[in-house]
Amino acid sequence: QVQLVESGGGLVQPGEYLTLSCAASGSTSRITQMGWYRQAPGKQRELVAVKYTEEMSDFGDSVKDRIAIARYKDTLTLRMWRLNSDDSAVYYCTVRTEIGDEYWGQGTQVVVSS
Repeated sequence: QVQLVESGGGLVQPGEYLTLSCAASGSTSRITQMGWYRQAPGKQRELVAVKYTEEMSDFGDSVKDRIAIARYKDTLTLRMWRLNSDDSAVYYCTVRTEIGDEYWGQGTQVVVSS
């Protein structure tokens, strides 16, 4: 089992930046990838970023030119800048283990508004 705790959401001004963190605990040695997804009201959940290895990551098309992701031990940090209203959503941390199990956090709300 892996437990995930997200932090860093809240109200963000348009044009500003956002930092989200996800701390994993439990059977973290089995984690092979960590990532973030988001879901806005009335929309499907979409990829924000996922980190597979130190060299390999994947990013959602709508954010790939204004995002950075880093993993240090069992914590995944996402930083996104030039936020706009389309970035308002619930952001979920997720991990996958070596045997294919997926775990999701409870989500952290991000609202981009002036």
